[in-house]
Formats: sequence, structure tokens, C-alpha cells
Amino acid sequence: MNRQELIEKVSSKAEITKVEAAKVVGATLDSIIEGLEADGKVVLVGFGSFEVRTRTAREGRNPRTGQKIKIAASRTPAFKPGKAMKDAVNKTKKKSK
Repeated sequence: MNRQELIEKVSSKAEITKVEAAKVVGATLDSIIEGLEADGKVVLVGFGSFEVRTRTAREGRNPRTGQKIKIAASRTPAFKPGKAMKDAVNKTKKKSK
């Protein structure tokens, strides 16, 4: 599911227009990003937790040349699903290819 499909689904379930649903989805995603920037963690009970993880500086290799390179320390967002989400996903049957 992509962003547009999510907007259509929200519009349908909430019985609102697609324009309103796009605003809701956008505001939700923006709020999650702002929460990560400010606090480093956003918890949605039953759904999951978003958090910022810190990666330390390390040494890597350029795959083309094999030359050693320095990889700078960075912060990256991470998501850990909640129990309710895990249970819901595990209930559904996998589609056969």
C-alpha cells in the first residue's frame, strides 16, 4: 500500500473526502516526524513504537574499489511493532504466488 492508497482507505473508513483524508494522513506523518525530532520516541499503544537510534562512526569499505572509508555517526528512525499489530499480521494467511 502506498500513500495514495492509504489516503483512499482512510477516506472510505472515516467517511470523509480524499482531500480531508490527505490532510489527516499528512498531519499524522508530520507529527510523528516532529515527535522523533523532539523526543526521539513516539509510542502508539497497540500499533507500535517509533524511535531514533544512534549509529556510531565506523570504518567501511567501498564495494567497487575495496578502499577503506570512514562512515560518520548518524541517527536513524526505527519502528518496533506492538503486540496487537504482530497478532493481526500473524492471523492473516499468506498469499500464494
